[in-house]
Amino acid sequence: MTVDVHALCAAMPGATRTYPFSEGTAVYKVGGRMFALTQDEPTSINLKAEPPDVTGLVDTYDAIMRGWHMNKKHWITVQLDGSLPAGLLEELVEDSYDLVVDKLPARDRP
Repeated sequence: MTVDVHALCAAMPGATRTYPFSEGTAVYKVGGRMFALTQDEPTSINLKAEPPDVTGLVDTYDAIMRGWHMNKKHWITVQLDGSLPAGLLEELVEDSYDLVVDKLPARDRP
């Protein structure tokens, strides 16, 4: 079963899809801050994660590496090859979104 990462990201409360870097590179934001980055035809997705989680995820799953072109302490790149356990990708997107929302001023939270 393949997960539609665009639908998953867009379903987060207050999420917006922008193209600040290039056509074809979708950036999902909440409160003006990025929580996910992927291609229009995604083979991977970049997501925020807590630093201790980054290390654990990278060590545990072959499909997860430190963020490609991102701060490698705070971002992961997840290969969308179907190898992750069911529900893990959804959990990682939600965690990324929550990390950003938690840092927003109360007035900017959805």
